[in-house]
Amino acid sequence: MANYYETLKVSPKASSKEIKSAYRRLARRLHPDKNNGSEATARAFATIAEAYEVLRNPSEREKYDKKLLQAQYSRAADGESVFTSSNMHARRWRQLVYEHRYNEIIDRMIAEERRESQALQKNIFFTVALFVSALVVGIFKPQIFANSAIIGKIIVVTLFVAGVIHLVRRIREAFERYTYKFDDLHDSIFDEQETATKPYSRAAAGAFLIIGFGVCLATGIFIGSQIHFVSVTVPSLFSAQLGPEFVFYPPIMVLFFDLMHSFAVRAGA
Repeated sequence: MANYYETLKVSPKASSKEIKSAYRRLARRLHPDKNNGSEATARAFATIAEAYEVLRNPSEREKYDKKLLQAQYSRAADGESVFTSSNMHARRWRQLVYEHRYNEIIDRMIAEERRESQALQKNIFFTVALFVSALVVGIFKPQIFANSAIIGKIIVVTLFVAGVIHLVRRIREAFERYTYKFDDLHDSIFDEQETATKPYSRAAAGAFLIIGFGVCLATGIFIGSQIHFVSVTVPSLFSAQLGPEFVFYPPIMVLFFDLMHSFAVRAGA
């Protein structure tokens, strides 16, 4: 039975990211287009592509790991290993090794699923926070910057810059994990395999964020136009009209929402 981990030159305990990196490194070196159509290189490329096709998919990798472990255990039982003793204690030891390896496979799968779940939750929370911030800004129309002293303005600008950096980083992380560019679909075989695992195009995801933000802001403005008690009660902080400074507040609010979410996740861990 072919050992796909040896094919990609990675450890059986390698993470999905490590497997992807190893495949891309080998694929770039062995791609037929870069080797004048060499038949030997083409066969080697097909082999690593087959290995990656299995190991990149968590469920397929779990099935493969079980088969590989069973094959290794069977060879040991058939006398193809140094551990060939038929002694009862030796057989029991081999069984314990098998069970330990199998539990490692299960533990790795659980850890991978947990990381994926946490990443998805993190990006969903970020998206909700961005849309809620647009809604809140539309309703309350804060004018903290305009009515603050110089130190207050410095604080708002500083938080805004930090919020924008955080916002850009989070969007980039989400796009790299869940989106693909149409140009990538035609770059090469190994890019096609990678983009096939990503559910959304980058253009569609960007349009969703922009349209969603705009709809939430417009909804907030509409709701705010129906209620005026906030701007009347605290006119130094909130306005009846949406001013240009509204751009400051969504990145700041997303930053704070994300920080609170991170603290809550760590506290519950």
